[in-house]
This record gives sequence, C-alpha cells and structure tokens, in this order.
Amino acid sequence: MTTHPDHGQELIPRPERTPTAVRTALARIAPHRLSEMEQHKEQALAAALRDGKIGHLQYWLTYWQAQVEIERRPDLRSRYQAALVSVHSTGSRDEPGFRTAMAELRAVETEARQAVSA
Repeated sequence: MTTHPDHGQELIPRPERTPTAVRTALARIAPHRLSEMEQHKEQALAAALRDGKIGHLQYWLTYWQAQVEIERRPDLRSRYQAALVSVHSTGSRDEPGFRTAMAELRAVETEARQAVSA
C-alpha cells in the first residue's frame, strides 16, 4: 500500500492495484458497498467470458480502485456526497443545479481515477 499525503488526511493507505487489495480496503472503509462490488465483479466476469476480452475486468478494477480512493480521502468523499445530495434534491434533469452537481460528480471520479493511475 502507498500513501500520498498531499491530499490531507487519508483514512487508510492507497491499496495496491489487485482485486484482493482493493476489496480489503473497501471492507475497511465502506463495508456496506461490498455486495455492490461483488455484483459488479460478476457482471464484468460474465462480460469478459462472453466477449473474450479482459478489458471488462480491467475496467472493473479501475472503477473500484477509484471508488476506494473516494472513500478513503475525506476531501473527495465530502465533495462526492455533497454532489449526490444536490443531484437528488433537484426536481428535474433540466435544472441548472442538476447539471452542476453531475459535473462535480464527474470531476471527483476523474480526480480519483487520475490519482490511482499516477
């Protein structure tokens, strides 16, 4: 596991890029999401077998590594949660607040993916 202290306090060190390490990290910081991760893994595995492409599993690992990054970093998690609240409090996708919140969700996810790819 590695840490990058330039983002403030981190709840746990960044896990290595392996399914076991990412799952272990998620179990420590967001155990309520383990069933979601497992279901997503089964879908990725089925798609990989069906298509004969490992890319489905690579995407799955990248996605969950980024989700762990969001959960382990309070700065990202608070931004992500605030954007989710904004998304769910808008009455329509046409409202400017909805679009702003969705842009923030994408920005947080992009930052998390870039952090784990560095």
